[in-house]
Amino acid sequence: MNKKTKSIDVEGSTVEEAIKKALDILNVTKNDIVVKVVCEEKRGLFGMEGAKPAKIKVSLKENDN
Repeated sequence: MNKKTKSIDVEGSTVEEAIKKALDILNVTKNDIVVKVVCEEKRGLFGMEGAKPAKIKVSLKENDN
């Protein structure tokens, strides 16, 4: 029932940045992946980015041909 699925964990200063990193790593388009947000980024003092990075888990969609 459960086939081998390639998935990776990625961090970025924002969720969108983490998604872009994952797309570069896997060399696919956004339509080819499923994204699960593990942890959203936390802003630093005065709303600055990077206090705590966003973490996502990205899996390739299965092809049912």
